[in-house]
Amino acid sequence: MTSSEHPPASSEHLQVNGGHLPSGGENPTITDGHPDGGRPAPRGPVDSSRVPRYAGPATFARLPRIDETQGRADVAVVGVPFDTGVSYRPGARFGGNAIREASRLLRPYNPAQDAAPFALAQVADAGDIAVNPFDINEAVETVEEAAGSLLDSGARLMTLGGDHTIALPLLRAMAREHGPVALLHFDAHLDTWDTYFGAAYTHGTPFRRAFEEGLLDTSALSHVGIRGPLYGKRDLDEDARMGFGIVTSADVMRRGVDEVTDQLRERIGRRPLYVSVDIDVLDPAHAPGTGTPEAGGLTSRELLEILRGLSDCHLVSADLVEVAPAYDHAEITSVAASHAAYELTTLMARQIAASREERAGAV
Repeated sequence: MTSSEHPPASSEHLQVNGGHLPSGGENPTITDGHPDGGRPAPRGPVDSSRVPRYAGPATFARLPRIDETQGRADVAVVGVPFDTGVSYRPGARFGGNAIREASRLLRPYNPAQDAAPFALAQVADAGDIAVNPFDINEAVETVEEAAGSLLDSGARLMTLGGDHTIALPLLRAMAREHGPVALLHFDAHLDTWDTYFGAAYTHGTPFRRAFEEGLLDTSALSHVGIRGPLYGKRDLDEDARMGFGIVTSADVMRRGVDEVTDQLRERIGRRPLYVSVDIDVLDPAHAPGTGTPEAGGLTSRELLEILRGLSDCHLVSADLVEVAPAYDHAEITSVAASHAAYELTTLMARQIAASREERAGAV
């Protein structure tokens, strides 16, 4: 079964992953969720008691493809295999599929959040957005269009990059849907530089462009995990002028996860929140497979705990970028990335289920 046999559900640019279904042509579902107002129970991941985790197509967490859910998804996991915007080591175009492979080990119940996300909401793998690797401007337009199509279908997005350039078109699509959004940005780097070699669209500039285009709620912007040398103090001054607050990796170490998370929640409030995770927010010991590693980063445990602490925030979508498997060892980076995406997906699924319950109770 190839991608050409399954036309994209939401956009001409979406290329749905191919692969063979389990025996009988069925994808086993989680059945412990409650159908919402006659909605079908969400179709869940392949049952690992019937099909070994290492067998079959590597969709995210072994979830159904979006064409197997009739184009319906509450959360669409979508890849963007693009790394033309990198300034150092390339290879993040292979990140999305590396994360999918590592996610085979994810299980349907998340004890840290006491939730079975794939029973609470329909989560589906929407395949990859096919972007032009030779034309950054065209690639940015393609991502924006495809993301908008998925949002128009009612889905929230869990996007797997790709390099951080893709955050700009994703934020454009978010702002059209929600207005200016709060941004929580996990990264070793600010990514608010003006240009590289005169280029406006790179993986180091997306949030400068987003600020200039009015896509961000400037009262609720935060970087987490920033560290390492800069070109000059002016970088920090310009970043502050845009409204960003900075929590360095050293702040997380000294103040602890709980205090940092409380501060972030207070800053975000109930605004529509977009979370962007560059995997290099983690120390190279936890994420060697990335293009611009910096010593002294967060541990994977710290990142996951901060993400779990966002349960009271209104998370509208998220991305996870800059996984470059060519520099990885034993899937260390892609395993960490798959777990971070799982926590973000769980947050969205919980919020979707809570919103439906609230609407049902109001009827």
